[in-house]
Amino acid sequence: MAHKYDQEYKVQAVKLAKEIGGTKAAKELGIPEGTIHTWLKAVRNGKLDIGEGSHTPASAMSLSEEITMLRKRVKEQDKEI
Repeated sequence: MAHKYDQEYKVQAVKLAKEIGGTKAAKELGIPEGTIHTWLKAVRNGKLDIGEGSHTPASAMSLSEEITMLRKRVKEQDKEI
């Protein structure tokens, strides 16, 4: 039978995995490696919310790039108006 993990456990496990890596986190927590990777994928897809401060440097960079693109688009629209 599959083990059910509560939301808080998943959140803490994902945060640990982001710090030390999925494989190490799975070993440390004694859960299957595939489970951690499934939760990490769920976070990337927006299906698992791990709260504030959960952005990695890569996602922070993509957010910065998105902000820059959106600002450029707003300027272009302002010119059209």
